[in-house]
Amino acid sequence: MRIRYDIEADILCLSLRDLPPVDAVEEPRGIIISYGEDGEPVSVEFMHASRRQLIRAGEINVTLQAPMGMEQVYAAART
Repeated sequence: MRIRYDIEADILCLSLRDLPPVDAVEEPRGIIISYGEDGEPVSVEFMHASRRQLIRAGEINVTLQAPMGMEQVYAAART
């Protein structure tokens, strides 16, 4: 999974799989879910990410879940 944030457009994008989308659905309040040929999600985009408080100015925190049996891995990046 890749996470991208476009500061100019204020869009947070979670790319779940490396497949091209063939369909997209815009959910209420600016959430776009893109689907692959198999009908499974390939990405989720959050419009107005900073207003939703998904992104805080100057800081991005990410929690990654490790495979079963391992503890969570925490990563923090300051921008």
